Amino acid sequence: MPVAVLILALLLYAAIRRVNVFEAFRAGAARALPLMKTILPTLAVFSAATSLFRASGAADALHALLAPVLNALGVDPALVPLLLVRPFSGSAAVGALTDVFTRYGPDSRVGLTASVLLGSSETIFYTLALYFGSVGIRRTRFTVPVALFAMLTSAACGILFSNLFFGA
Repeated sequence: MPVAVLILALLLYAAIRRVNVFEAFRAGAARALPLMKTILPTLAVFSAATSLFRASGAADALHALLAPVLNALGVDPALVPLLLVRPFSGSAAVGALTDVFTRYGPDSRVGLTASVLLGSSETIFYTLALYFGSVGIRRTRFTVPVALFAMLTSAACGILFSNLFFGA
């Protein structure tokens, strides 16, 4: 409903200002086409790399490697796949969330924690590849370490607050 109200408000504003909405939309779409030409190859490569990472078994091997450490920290092992794929792919993270929901239920403590983790983090490498790649930035300097630290912090806070609010 709020989206419909926003659209109606924009159309009303355009009518008051006597803006040809169709022409403005068409001009904006025409300006976006060159940007899409630079972004689409990056998206294709990144999507293929993410699929290869999961299909090759590398994600499972990393999960097996990290599970004991995270278990010792009080992190449910069911959350490990979500924590591993979230920095790389939003759709893979939603798939991991769906697996948690299927196995434990959306209202379980693990399901609620997985929901918090998905909502409190970002697809770091996808975003960097998309935006930095589209404008030709090759040296990211401190972006990756700071983004990974922010992801680690959001995961730790998400797990901590989920344990506090939903019971440990």
